[in-house]
Amino acid sequence: MENRSQAPLIFAAFFAIYVIWGSTYLLNKVAVDELPPFLLAGIRFVIAGVLIFGIAALMGKKLGITRRQLLNTGLAGFLFLSFGNGMVVWALKFVDTNFAALIIAAQPLLVMLLMWLLQGHRLRPISLVGVALGILGIYLLVSQDATTRHPDAWIGILMIFAAMVAWAYGSLFVGKADLPGNSFVNTGYQMLMGGGMLLVMSLCFREPLSNPLEWQADTLWAMLLLILFGSIVAFTAFNFLLKVVSPEKVSTNTYVNPIVAMLLGWYFLDEPITLQSVVAALVLLTGVYFISTKHKTISLRRFRRSRVAR
Repeated sequence: MENRSQAPLIFAAFFAIYVIWGSTYLLNKVAVDELPPFLLAGIRFVIAGVLIFGIAALMGKKLGITRRQLLNTGLAGFLFLSFGNGMVVWALKFVDTNFAALIIAAQPLLVMLLMWLLQGHRLRPISLVGVALGILGIYLLVSQDATTRHPDAWIGILMIFAAMVAWAYGSLFVGKADLPGNSFVNTGYQMLMGGGMLLVMSLCFREPLSNPLEWQADTLWAMLLLILFGSIVAFTAFNFLLKVVSPEKVSTNTYVNPIVAMLLGWYFLDEPITLQSVVAALVLLTGVYFISTKHKTISLRRFRRSRVAR
């Protein structure tokens, strides 16, 4: 339950999912140029999970969980990491980082639609306006030539949309599921199980193995930053926020992530920022704003009731 004493932690957690996650598009793009996507993500999350368990043990946290919690963390790890993150990393082989981040900005739209389909939430007129603007923004984004300059760009687009559905459902699932109470322990199990599934996926897709001692310096730095900040710091903050605020409020990181990703992609990777992309971003984020703000109070009240009942 959200309270005033947690305000500094909530502020820091939002900074992590806003800014740090915005930079992970660049880091994944750098690393996936050398490493296959599932192997990259699997190594990242398994190492991060081991480190998180070490931190939790040093803090004196109990690592034991119930069988139900183990199953729930496994499902969350699959939705968020194995499928959700794995698909996005793979998609970055076909699309630019700024494009991927802008598409994912529509995440609150999917959260709202799933809340309507699965939980019976009523769609208000202003939300329907947000949906229309979101669809228009996505169309403006994907219809420009700069977006589809890679011959397999549409494969990347479909992967990103599939990942978004997984993340949207995972956000609703985690908000109500029986999970470990400590954020470090919860994140550690999700990382280990999600990363383990990614390594199995890597074997199934016969991705080539890679010796870390032979990686380029840029790849090593990208992996290190992804593990320490993108995984441990930001994902722990993400799980913490899902337990203290509403799912739609957490998904507002998509307001800031695209801006961070666009600027970093332009500065470090020379990715173009077209006028149509800027217009698409404004239209899309305006739609997301309409969607999120109208449901914030109602959803937070519902979310509080569900936590008290549990």
